[in-house]
Amino acid sequence: MPNFTSKQLRAVSKNLLKAAGASEEEAELVTDHLVKANLVGVDSHGVQQLLSYTKAVKNGVIKPGAKLEIVRESPSTILINGNWGFGQVVCYKAVHLAINKAKTAGSAVVCVYNCNHIGRLGHYTQIVAENDMIGFICVNGDPIVAPFGGRKAVLSTNPLSYGIPSGGTDPIVLDIATGVVAEGKVRAALYKGQQIPPGWIIDSQGKPSTNPADLYEPPLPPAQTKLAGAVLPTGGHKGYGLGLVIAILTGALTGTECDPDITSGLTNAIYINVVKIDQFVPLDEFKNKVSKLTRTVKESPKAPGFTEILVPGEAEIIAQKNRSQNGIPIPDLTWKALVTVCKEYGLDADKLVAGQ
Repeated sequence: MPNFTSKQLRAVSKNLLKAAGASEEEAELVTDHLVKANLVGVDSHGVQQLLSYTKAVKNGVIKPGAKLEIVRESPSTILINGNWGFGQVVCYKAVHLAINKAKTAGSAVVCVYNCNHIGRLGHYTQIVAENDMIGFICVNGDPIVAPFGGRKAVLSTNPLSYGIPSGGTDPIVLDIATGVVAEGKVRAALYKGQQIPPGWIIDSQGKPSTNPADLYEPPLPPAQTKLAGAVLPTGGHKGYGLGLVIAILTGALTGTECDPDITSGLTNAIYINVVKIDQFVPLDEFKNKVSKLTRTVKESPKAPGFTEILVPGEAEIIAQKNRSQNGIPIPDLTWKALVTVCKEYGLDADKLVAGQ
């Protein structure tokens, strides 16, 4: 499995996106997002997504240069038409619009439709937290998760993320799917030739499986990503209930489709909420209380087999430090596929890695 620095992956990603038709700004924003995902250990949302994105640009699903359009606006709300641009570009701009609204209104809700895959949600809520506000974001998508008691995929993994500033160095960033696992993580295991834990997926017959290939119809990814089985909901009926609510917030509230009617594997409708903390309590008081709570949690007695209690977002910080020093591993199958796509656009991935 080859190892790369973030600089090397940035060179491959940015040049490939520009060759596929992205502008300088689009290539920079998408690359920044993808490489940071790899850097913090969320490989399912890292540069492997370039395989899907370049194909989507070629097929007209992602439209480079698309302009974000404000459809409806009030002092504390905005409804945005993303016009099928790069998801990361649309969401980055939507989050900053929400932050600016909240600065004057105290709280803001921004909804987005006609948007492609936005990637790792924690990327955006961390931006909000670094602006000393509380951020919440959730998205819908194509059906991947079976409802509690069902065996067919009718809901998306419908992830959600909170970003909360703290008196410590780093904010608390909770980023979870309401499905047991993101489909991309099953795909990442498939590329690495690894089995997956019990309880992640069921096959086409509704039977539990630890073989990632059982989630898909042949030909398997990266040739195509078509589901035969389904991902299970997190925590049974609890994750199913959360997923259903997110499907409503992102699908029905934006005026677009809810999960079962989404046909593009890259579609994300978005619900964003930003809260200005000092509208409720002084910011320093809030941060101090968050810090005290996290210290109490981390210093509480450890269960057998545990040496440390982590708070949300801390595992990513640890991974970032490790990968910044030791490099980012990319599965052989993923790298070979990226090399092939680069060749299609007249690029030499090995030369890009070498800085040539």
